[in-house]
Amino acid sequence: MPSSFVVTGGARGVGAAIVAELRAAGHHVEVIDVLDGQDAGSLVDARLAAERAEAVAPLRGWVNNAAVFEDALVHLDPSAVLDTIARNLAPAVVGTSVAVSHFLANSRPGSIVNVSSHQAQRPVAGALPYATAKAAIEGLTRATAVDYGRDGIRANAMALGTIETERMSQQVRSSAGDYHALGRFGTASEVASTVAWLLSDASSFVTGAVIPVDGGRSSFGRDPEERL
Repeated sequence: MPSSFVVTGGARGVGAAIVAELRAAGHHVEVIDVLDGQDAGSLVDARLAAERAEAVAPLRGWVNNAAVFEDALVHLDPSAVLDTIARNLAPAVVGTSVAVSHFLANSRPGSIVNVSSHQAQRPVAGALPYATAKAAIEGLTRATAVDYGRDGIRANAMALGTIETERMSQQVRSSAGDYHALGRFGTASEVASTVAWLLSDASSFVTGAVIPVDGGRSSFGRDPEERL
């Protein structure tokens, strides 16, 4: 039976691949994206997306994928750091709030998938706001799972490694095998298939999990002697 889903940041990259995967399976997908003049951190936009989705088919899942890729140095401007953290964290909090409220109001189980990063555990230098926000999103995931599990609401996160997208620089592309056990970057479609599984009944006993979708990046420690 077709369901409907909401995907934030779904206009390009990983988000677009998630949307395509779900639509290919016959589901209806509502997208919230800044490219469409919408703000994933806006409670109004999120509620409207839920209403539009429900009007087509029962809303059964929500994917918090929207992110802001900006750096700020904490010793120079803590206000900028806090602002960037908030811009990454707010969409996940707002999306979770609207999704949970909708599932409860309809006495319906549901699945929330939050897109995190390997940087939540192993930050890259210079990405303090992003890494901090992703760590908070993983905490949000676990807490949501605990608070609403008995209502049939599941929440999981994926900690992504480097995923090849259009915005990736040539310098990053040249180091494809350097930090991943599989010796390559991931693809957006590989992320999308994992999201589809987490949204489906096939993962019905999985909640509160942070699943590495990272080609072994979180397990791979480079040998310092390789640089000698």
